[in-house]
Amino acid sequence: MPPEAETHRRIDSRGEACPGPITDLALAYRRAKDGDVLELWATDPGVRSDVRAWAERTGSELLSVEDRDGAIVSVLRVRRRRP
Repeated sequence: MPPEAETHRRIDSRGEACPGPITDLALAYRRAKDGDVLELWATDPGVRSDVRAWAERTGSELLSVEDRDGAIVSVLRVRRRRP
């Protein structure tokens, strides 16, 4: 049986202050499957450190954090920790 195609989900948290962007990311993570790509768009500068810590805590892979079109765009690949 072939693996399911990954989903690329964009999360728009521009204009939200902490903890809004990470809360939005956590909600998307709950619905995501292992291997899905989540793209978080935020304007709160604190998201740079928050997203790194969140990725480490969940075991997800932080692919990039960059400035784009007036926002901070963080791209993560969902990695579920195995027991």
